[in-house]
Amino acid sequence: MDNKLSQSDIDRVIEMAWEDRTTFADIRKQFGIQEKEVIKLMKENMKRSSFLMWRKRVRGRKTKISPISDRFKSSNQKS
Repeated sequence: MDNKLSQSDIDRVIEMAWEDRTTFADIRKQFGIQEKEVIKLMKENMKRSSFLMWRKRVRGRKTKISPISDRFKSSNQKS
């Protein structure tokens, strides 16, 4: 990992990675680390059983990967 994250940043990345609604792209935008780096960080900072449980949950999960195209938003729609 090129980025040196503080312990509070590592804790936040782990928290975000556990959340189903947070995508790897969101983590990359906020912390500048790729999906593979998130996986490595999780593996290094969690118990093996917790890491394996997390990997099983996120593997192939559509909500962890951002959609390729943005959703249509009408100009009349409020932000």
